[in-house]
Amino acid sequence: MEDVWVYILFLIFFELIEIAWQYSDTLYQILEKAYRYYSKSIFVFLLMHPSFYFILFVVLATGRLNVSMIIIFTLKIFDMFTKIELVRKLFIEQKISVEMESLLHKRIYKIFFLSGILIYVPLLYIALN
Repeated sequence: MEDVWVYILFLIFFELIEIAWQYSDTLYQILEKAYRYYSKSIFVFLLMHPSFYFILFVVLATGRLNVSMIIIFTLKIFDMFTKIELVRKLFIEQKISVEMESLLHKRIYKIFFLSGILIYVPLLYIALN
C-alpha cells in the first residue's frame, strides 16, 4: 500500500514537470513550445513527457496492466501524438484550417493544466488497488 502512494507522488511530480514546460495562455503558445523541442529532435519532444515513461515503469514494476492503466496509456499516447500532428500541420506544413486557427488563439483556463493530475492520479490509484 505504501508503494501506491510513492507511485502517486512521483506521478504528480512528473505531471507538474509537464505542466511547467507547457504552461501558456493559448494553445498556439503551447504548440510553439512543443515545436521548439520537436525541432531539436522528435526524441527530445518525447522525453518531455516523463509521466508516460513513469507509467510504463509502474506497469513493469508492479506487473499490473488493467483497464485503468490502458486508459492512462491511451490518453497519454493520444496527447503526445495530437501535439505532434498539430505541430507538424502548423509549423512544418503550414496548413491549418481557419476554424483551427481561431481555436489556437483562444485563451486557456488555468484548470486545463491540472487536468492531467485530476485524471491520471485517480486512474493510477484505481489501477494499483
